[in-house]
Amino acid sequence: MYSFWLILLYAFLLAIKPSRKLALALTPWLVFACSYDWMRLLPNYTVNPIDVRGLYETEKHLFGITTAAGARLIPGEYFALHHSAVADFMAGLFYLCWVPVPLGFSIFLYFKGDRHNYLRFSLAFLFVNLLGFVIYYIHPAAPPWYVMNYGFEPILNTPGSTAGLERFDELTGLPVFHYIYGKNANIFAAVPSLHAAYMLITTIYAVLSRRSKLCVCIFAFICMGIWWTAVYTGHHYVIDVLLGIVTALVGVGLLEWGVFRVPALRRGLKNYEENI
Repeated sequence: MYSFWLILLYAFLLAIKPSRKLALALTPWLVFACSYDWMRLLPNYTVNPIDVRGLYETEKHLFGITTAAGARLIPGEYFALHHSAVADFMAGLFYLCWVPVPLGFSIFLYFKGDRHNYLRFSLAFLFVNLLGFVIYYIHPAAPPWYVMNYGFEPILNTPGSTAGLERFDELTGLPVFHYIYGKNANIFAAVPSLHAAYMLITTIYAVLSRRSKLCVCIFAFICMGIWWTAVYTGHHYVIDVLLGIVTALVGVGLLEWGVFRVPALRRGLKNYEENI
């Protein structure tokens, strides 16, 4: 578990005076990374039944594509049969942005001295993740590639899969996604798609922190690219993506128009801001 090494590094940074403020600032990101890693200790499918068939059938009913032969396929199945090298390459580039760009944006805000927006963004990113993790345990759900590979019977301890992103690895000759998804903490966590949420949160805070129009447009483009990639590669249903978008909007809304406006919490955040 990589969280052990992250905590060790965090403790080291916290113990050294020059890096103490940076360590305190990175606390929300440490909690996010460790929370994700610790989910493997108590898999969500040990808490509630896994939704495999229900989600698949709903996706097919709402967003299914009818082929010339008359068969009705979910979008993930359709794109598994109809794809191109250009689309595969772009999909890989988009999916490589899902954490690095938000993390890079937070670091940019921090070192630019915009501690106020750095803290709001980092806490929003963490809060939306925690909301998503709770939903994972309430409603464990299999991704499209699982049904495409294994059918409707839940098979516990199934390893992660690169699904359509395997085509990017083959194009580049680099096992990038093979490495990433080989260490997936839990494959039965398709709903909501937090991939869909991450860049949306980043785009929202780019607007709230008054970044340039070019920056906002680039983030929005990457955001929509990740939404498309999630479905195109069979990693998520359209339903997952839509629920990921809703989770992000609800999470940000609860913080910005609720939690962050509570006087006692505002004072606490102000003190936190001054200490980082």
